[in-house]
Amino acid sequence: MTANISRRTLFTAAGATAITAGIAGTTYAGVPDPAVQLKGGWQPSRADKALVGRWARDTWSSIVAMTDERTGLPADNIGESVTSPVRSKYTSPTNIGGYLWSTVVAKHLGIISPQESLRRITQTLTTMKNVVHHQPSGMFFNWYDEATGEVLHVDPDGTKPITPFVSSVDNGWFACALMVVRNAEPRARHLADELLNKMNFAYYYNAAARPGGLMRGGFFETSPPDEETDKGNHTGSGPDVYYRKFHYDTLNTEARIAGYVGFALGQVPATQYFVTYRTFPDSCDWAWVEQKPKGVHRTYLGLDVFEGTYEYRGMRLVPSWGGDMFESLMPDLFVPEATWAPNSWGINHPLTVRAHIEHGLDEAKYGYWGFSPASNPKGGYSVYGVEAIGMDPGGYPSDLEATNFDAGFEGCREGTNPNPSYGDGVVTPHAAFLAMSYAPRQAIDNLRRIETNLHAYGGGGFYDAVAVLRDGGGAGLIAKRYLSLDQAMVMGAIGNVFGDNLIRRSFADRRTERGIRPIIGRERFESGLV
Repeated sequence: MTANISRRTLFTAAGATAITAGIAGTTYAGVPDPAVQLKGGWQPSRADKALVGRWARDTWSSIVAMTDERTGLPADNIGESVTSPVRSKYTSPTNIGGYLWSTVVAKHLGIISPQESLRRITQTLTTMKNVVHHQPSGMFFNWYDEATGEVLHVDPDGTKPITPFVSSVDNGWFACALMVVRNAEPRARHLADELLNKMNFAYYYNAAARPGGLMRGGFFETSPPDEETDKGNHTGSGPDVYYRKFHYDTLNTEARIAGYVGFALGQVPATQYFVTYRTFPDSCDWAWVEQKPKGVHRTYLGLDVFEGTYEYRGMRLVPSWGGDMFESLMPDLFVPEATWAPNSWGINHPLTVRAHIEHGLDEAKYGYWGFSPASNPKGGYSVYGVEAIGMDPGGYPSDLEATNFDAGFEGCREGTNPNPSYGDGVVTPHAAFLAMSYAPRQAIDNLRRIETNLHAYGGGGFYDAVAVLRDGGGAGLIAKRYLSLDQAMVMGAIGNVFGDNLIRRSFADRRTERGIRPIIGRERFESGLV
């Protein structure tokens, strides 16, 4: 194992909170950007720029290979070949949004010309203008055929009929892409606005779920034959829909993006943000989770919020559901959370990155780090994370053996596995790219070694996941395929770190700032170093 001996220097108590130090010339509406500040003044070398530039070009090659030439819609995934791609025959609003913001990055980095960028974005938005969708809400269904733009009525595996579903999170990511395009590609603004202005996230907001309201997972336009639903319409006008009973009730997940977009568009009240759990309560009624949280109660907008945290290796932080990088950091690709919320996300995000680094290098001793849901090297798709900083009792493991961590619930339940031994780790390159805003030197070095030592790299950039043999034994199985969403996260992260925060500053215009920043900026997590 090659130790990264410099990693601890980034994560001092002062470094995690030095949001106000500032770097001249990098701002959001006059506010210094933490993606520079939290690096401690790090600047990429010429070699860094050349290396990451090659990664960006190759990643873009995989995105082009996924994209249908007639519709401009990307497939969900392809195999390892980018010259003779076998496309998945399905896509989603998230995948389509990822293609749009990746195109913006590719233009900015000089990978494609401005003319090609406009052509690609116009083609995709024109297709989306004409596909079948839920017209009253302006929202799009979960699955489309990327080659025809038709709504799928059979699940992506082709095994059973489905009733088309309208997801809050998937439409959130698509709306984010439209908000990026309207500012980054003004020549396509009219098309982006035509779609965005019809999207109404109030359809997902259930004021009766709890005092303050929660966001629904989504709805069906017609009643599904195999699922009990709640019939109604939260907007109070238009035809009823059939809501899936599930609500998003935890804060640190990717689902918060739907609320953010609702705030930005003035469609969802601010109370929704504070109704979600930071952790579940610390009473024995919640002892089924794997760690007892510690925290204090604070009041925001008249709502009591338990500012709970989990402890991990000398840190206290707000956990995500699975302890993965995707849930914690993908919304931060767009919303400059650490700047707008310096006393909450500005502390929590660098600690999440530190937890992943220390888990991979020091605790599990894989020699590599970065864990997120991705392709399983054994086949299919699985979830991965640092389980100790996740709330899911089933666990998002970091290894192929699905090793379960359980510290118990102090005073209520003994732990079943508080000191686990780990097997063959599964590292997911897109997770390291997401961390790059907060630990650029560590992320680049980690990814360089994943390419060079583990050989998890092909013509389309990094493969989706790679198993690392226990005790630093080198590469095991490699998931040799490319996923549209994961490659789009790679492009978005590169755009922010090497493109002057391209995605964040394109998303975070004045209207968006007015809608989001006053809400998230008032909170103080209990995150920090013990």
